[in-house]
Amino acid sequence: MTWFRCAESRPWASLRLFCLPHAGGSAVFYRPWAKEINPAVEVHAVQYPGRADRMADALVPDAHQLARLVAGAMAPLADRPVALFGHSMGAVLAYEVARLLQERGSAPVHLFASGARPPHDRGGDRVSDRDDDGVVEEMLKLGGTDAEALREPELRELVLPYVRNDFALIENYAHRDGVRLAVPVTAIVGDADPHVTEEQAAGWSDVTDGRFALTVLPGDHFYLLERQRDVIAEIVRALEVPATP
Repeated sequence: MTWFRCAESRPWASLRLFCLPHAGGSAVFYRPWAKEINPAVEVHAVQYPGRADRMADALVPDAHQLARLVAGAMAPLADRPVALFGHSMGAVLAYEVARLLQERGSAPVHLFASGARPPHDRGGDRVSDRDDDGVVEEMLKLGGTDAEALREPELRELVLPYVRNDFALIENYAHRDGVRLAVPVTAIVGDADPHVTEEQAAGWSDVTDGRFALTVLPGDHFYLLERQRDVIAEIVRALEVPATP
């Protein structure tokens, strides 16, 4: 099973945008982006193992290992410039993928880190250690489309294992010394996100020697559901994609 879902193939696109979902998320979260984004960008959403159409694949419990697998799978698609977008857990994974790509001589043209504290400034919350009801409560509190599935008892049984895996993956993540990014980084955060303050999001500037920008949009942790158009506009602007005629 392939790692990426491309809702709209664009052989003429000048670059590819790889989008990494949040904890408990799947590639379908980014499906609407293909229609919304500039035609010069081809969107590829990462499908982590152990969920959706990869339910039969073994979960990956380690962030560094998962980043290596994603970076390796991207190699055949690196015939064009690539950019990375990650939300929440996906932002930290996107950062690690960016480091690997840069180390291998195929650095991304931009990294977008959404709704996340920087890799060297992680919080101490332990959702993965809670019982099932506690994990569900946290997912419902965070919001997002995946949370609704946990209200259904039949779906809960399928969804909880990968949700718990993802929380453990990001909670056990530790930043390692190594490659320092030289690529531009844009951090995007909701102004009412209970998990990431504007000041914390600004800490992403510490991970790169490239340009840094911080964008604050109205909304909570899943601000990008309501502000999808604004997020995509920011991506297109930062990537300097030519405007469509």
